[in-house]
Amino acid sequence: MLTRLKVSGFKNLIDVDIRFGPFTCIAGANGVGKSNLFDAIRFLSALAEMPLIEAALSVRDEQSKTGDIRSLFHQVGEDHDPQIFFEAEMIVPHDAIDELGQKADASITSLQYSLILTYRTDEDSHPLGALEIQKEELIHINRGEASKHFLFPHTVKTWRKTAITGERRSPYFISTEDKDSGRVIRLHQDGGSSGQPVSRLASSLPRTVLSATNAAESPTALVARQEMRSWRLLQLEPSALRKPDQVFNTPTSLSADGSHLAATLYHLARTPIHNGNNASPEVRAAQVYAQVANRLSELISDVGQVWVERDDRRELLTLMLSDREGTAYPARALSDGTLRFLALTVLELDTRNQGVLCLEEPENGIHPERIPKILQLLQDIACDPDEEVGSDNPLRQVIINTHSPSVVQKIPDDDLIVAELKDTLRNGKRFKRVNFAFLSDTWREKKTSAPECLNTLSRGILLAYLNPVSTSPPQEFTQRSKRRVIDREDLTPLIPGLSEQIQ
Repeated sequence: MLTRLKVSGFKNLIDVDIRFGPFTCIAGANGVGKSNLFDAIRFLSALAEMPLIEAALSVRDEQSKTGDIRSLFHQVGEDHDPQIFFEAEMIVPHDAIDELGQKADASITSLQYSLILTYRTDEDSHPLGALEIQKEELIHINRGEASKHFLFPHTVKTWRKTAITGERRSPYFISTEDKDSGRVIRLHQDGGSSGQPVSRLASSLPRTVLSATNAAESPTALVARQEMRSWRLLQLEPSALRKPDQVFNTPTSLSADGSHLAATLYHLARTPIHNGNNASPEVRAAQVYAQVANRLSELISDVGQVWVERDDRRELLTLMLSDREGTAYPARALSDGTLRFLALTVLELDTRNQGVLCLEEPENGIHPERIPKILQLLQDIACDPDEEVGSDNPLRQVIINTHSPSVVQKIPDDDLIVAELKDTLRNGKRFKRVNFAFLSDTWREKKTSAPECLNTLSRGILLAYLNPVSTSPPQEFTQRSKRRVIDREDLTPLIPGLSEQIQ
């Protein structure tokens, strides 16, 4: 769970310092940099898994894998910033499994990860250039300091007590030190001073030290690595959601594009809902399918049943839905909105999914009347900060971005952050950077001394969301012009703010 992120030098993110709760909505106009924040989160996730160059290319351009990776660096005119800085505060699960199947138990679950990258070109570097690590650190956050770091509203005696556990004497799991031979990145064992750290020369590292950790060397660093790997951007594509799955050798977890929806639900239907559930496989499957159908019926009225049909002859799993009259439809016949609802409903049920889930404009393709329902579903997917962390309440976080007034108006004010472009002057050069601001009288204002990059939001900025309908008078009609909906006298009284202006 990502609780705070500092970024500078990445695209148009300069001196950004933003705090997150279990659910966060970031609103802003097109092109201000909302997606750049998601790219920063994805980049950190990729750096915990891939070599530096691959991580950069994966975030920079999903469609084309060619170009200058220096485009990740903030640019003013022809000049690029010399470095990219990240600092992430997080709460990690108590344990994780590495690639060899070894279990790692975190000695402490509240951590801070810092990384500074620079761009390098030389004869030995990649044709697109190379990234070099200037600093990499992973340190713990003492439980006694939790109230200063994890500021969103939560229950101390239940949520915090179960989420933030463990102790640590030595501050470092990963540290950076300048030596005569060059800059060295050290991986420290969980035993602190009792174990000798493993040192690596920073200039020759093709990947972060965190990305190469395992359960044997540094269990806590491994848990942090797996947590960061779970930060992902969900882009639910209807074409992927509609595809049936193979019965065998198919992933049983929903992919970022929505692939394997049928296999995921089929797997959940054959997994006990609670520990100690001794019901037969048929009964367990019926319980899970009913749970999904009931939740989906809250979003879409005409839902009868949901199930996965197994075709052994073709070895296919097909997601099926029936209406209240009993007419059955395969996934390929369902609307885009229904499929997205269904995918998120399954995601809520699948507590194996932890970490950060980023969604861009989840309201797309959704009828305005149903937007409050999908927003509630997204909030329910996130961890409940008033309940104990466990199998029924995993450390799961949802961050969405939007430019929709319908979304902004219905989001809890504590969960809203608004992104806007700010003119900035630095070293005699003027440029625009994205600024993230929050509403007054919310937890971010009450518990932080807001830095310049994260300040209280002007109410005037919200007018476009609170009263989005243009109230300008219609232009003179010509023979080809048509009456706007807003100009109808029978509808004017129904439009907020417009009838008062006319009077």
